[in-house]
Amino acid sequence: MIELMTFFDVVIAKIMKHKSGPIAGATAATLGLAAAATQTNSTPPAENATTAETLQDISSRLHAIESDLGVNARAVSKYDNYPVLTPLHRSLMAKNLTPEIYAKLKDRRTSLGYTLDQAIQTGIDTPHLGVGIVAGDEESYVAFKELMDKVIEGWHGYKPTDTHRTDIDPKKVKNGRIPDNYVISTRIRAGRSVRGLALPPGTSRGERREVERVLSKALSNLHGDLRGKYYPLSKMTKEEENQLIDDHFLFQKPGGGTLLTNAGAARDWPDGRGIFHNDQKTFLVWVNEEDHMRVIAMQDGGNVLDVFDRFARGVADVEKVVKAEGREYMYDDHLGFLCTCPSNLGTGLRASVMIKLPYLAGDSDRFYELCGLLGLQARGSKGEHSPPGPGGVYDVSNKARIGKSEVELVQTMIDGVWKLIELEEDLKKGVSIDAKVAALRSAKK
Repeated sequence: MIELMTFFDVVIAKIMKHKSGPIAGATAATLGLAAAATQTNSTPPAENATTAETLQDISSRLHAIESDLGVNARAVSKYDNYPVLTPLHRSLMAKNLTPEIYAKLKDRRTSLGYTLDQAIQTGIDTPHLGVGIVAGDEESYVAFKELMDKVIEGWHGYKPTDTHRTDIDPKKVKNGRIPDNYVISTRIRAGRSVRGLALPPGTSRGERREVERVLSKALSNLHGDLRGKYYPLSKMTKEEENQLIDDHFLFQKPGGGTLLTNAGAARDWPDGRGIFHNDQKTFLVWVNEEDHMRVIAMQDGGNVLDVFDRFARGVADVEKVVKAEGREYMYDDHLGFLCTCPSNLGTGLRASVMIKLPYLAGDSDRFYELCGLLGLQARGSKGEHSPPGPGGVYDVSNKARIGKSEVELVQTMIDGVWKLIELEEDLKKGVSIDAKVAALRSAKK
């Protein structure tokens, strides 16, 4: 009994230490939460109303009390835990992680329990990665800020003081219908995450299932041209699986040596994962693959405006149901929409076209340079580092992800593609494009 009283004396002392602000008035209610809960219906509305900000403040102060008491405290290892990084480790994480930064961050963990060692594990086990660090939850970008900021700036050229903006209004897009004789297909994709739930690398089984519950409910409520069906991977029939494979929609369990596997995002596969597509197969959503939600709008031909409109409506309609569930998308005025990989921060948006440019493809070095000058990124027909397809087919998209709005990035892609078509037409007519290329180089300086 004496020991128990001593413990409660310590608790009261810690509460008094952190009593300033809303926690002071809430302490009694917090300690007697179960009893108070039974009286909810009899509590006057004015007394029962609690803002989200107050609850967050209470939560933060309780975390501070727990920390002082040593509750859930993580034992600090007496051994050297710094990772082995060799010249083969080419990621931005490996280039920027120093013993000093590691020592400063190694014992931090987010409120959901995610640690620096978990965040960098994929970059240690997968040396060839470009980024080399992932977020396990929204708080990871703050808890490990000293390293995350360096990686983000190195990848995007985006500084810690920069501000992001979002705008997905398709009515603002101009010249969004590109000739089908050049463009084979158009695709726009981006990720979204549900606030308050861990991201795939740091999630628990229960949280992953909650993400699936919220998003599958939202997707099942889509209507009109977005109406479709959600397919849980764990309950998919063989016929459904074969059809999704034939449609090139199905994502597979990540193999060994991949970013997702080494980040811990492939645990418990296929539990809590799924795919949605609309009846026309022009709107596709992956649930709990790399991010909570990967949204993809697509169609044959070069009508970028229609694809962007479908993407915008889908993202907005899903968000309405997410909000009805008392949640929202993860968004930050500095980093934009938050996802697992820092490379997808900001808009996370990639607007791309599969385009046939046989004359420009004749000089691949110049073609890739042109794309860079126009703010574009070019890939071969089968993805990054692959050669162009027959007849000079490339996948061309916006290069930036953060610091500019979705409308601006889609417009960048459209304007750049129109310029490539102009240069292609010149070459087709036997006209030199040297002067125009020189002008683009000069404008870039």
